[in-house]
Amino acid sequence: MQPYKIALVALNDISAFHLSVPCLVFQDVFLGQQAAFELTICSEESEQITLSSGFQASVNAGLDNLELADIIVIPGWPNHLPEPSHTLISKLKAAHKRGAMVVGLCLGAYVLAKSGLLDGRRATTHWGYQKEFIERFPNVIIDCDPLFIEQDNIITSAGTAASLDCCLHIVRTLCGSEVATQLARIMVAAPFRSGGQQQYIPNPIAKQPDKVTSFGHVISDVERNLTQSYDLDGIAERCAMSRRTFTRQFKAAYGCTFGEWLLNRRLALSQQLLESTDYGIATVAELSGFGSESVFRKHFSRSFNASPSQWRVTFKGG
Repeated sequence: MQPYKIALVALNDISAFHLSVPCLVFQDVFLGQQAAFELTICSEESEQITLSSGFQASVNAGLDNLELADIIVIPGWPNHLPEPSHTLISKLKAAHKRGAMVVGLCLGAYVLAKSGLLDGRRATTHWGYQKEFIERFPNVIIDCDPLFIEQDNIITSAGTAASLDCCLHIVRTLCGSEVATQLARIMVAAPFRSGGQQQYIPNPIAKQPDKVTSFGHVISDVERNLTQSYDLDGIAERCAMSRRTFTRQFKAAYGCTFGEWLLNRRLALSQQLLESTDYGIATVAELSGFGSESVFRKHFSRSFNASPSQWRVTFKGG
């Protein structure tokens, strides 16, 4: 199979970390095996760019490479959000029209929003820029809870480490879970964090909801009590909604069903327990809300292609 062609757009004042993540996932980490991707770093500014950290990087390709790419990645954008060029926007729109995947990591979502590609679509970015994005792009459905969002061959991700999850998601989608898991192990990273997993948003002074039936309050309460049993009708009733209305609103807010979200939250908790405690697998299953060890093992192995014990050996600190 021919490798997927990736065009990675670099520019002055971009974060070195954001530029490095796609290079690592799509190129550097394919050790001793045939690479599934052919990555080219492009720039329209000059052959020498200065990164936000102060050091320089050489770039030998221009934006014409976007015309041949299967995947175009905007790995970030300067924090002061300069206007993307007309040339870059035109090439992004043309690429998406011909079927290429377009990816905006962290503030790279700003370029996609300016191009109009995100109009009428859900998208995410770093939570610190949520308000500004909502004000600047009223036609974009900005949701800064998920780690990444994929819709219509367009992917946007949250900031920093979430870009790594997003890139691994692309590998998993195009090359399969086995390849993605192997690459994650080489990088000593979590093989799978679902796009629906929330960003960390500090909220030191939590505003109490007006009603106990508030949608957000009920979901937060569920997340704090994952060991309890839940059914869709009961949760909908607590939110003062019909089952149908709740299902529709939950899918719009989280991009998945309540059952999928609940499973992902329990799996995330089980990962944390496996990595940070010495509890037995049965205890981890109980504390994560799975009820039985066998059910826990089945869901964990299906999601991560590794048993709970294997996960602990690979990722437990110390």
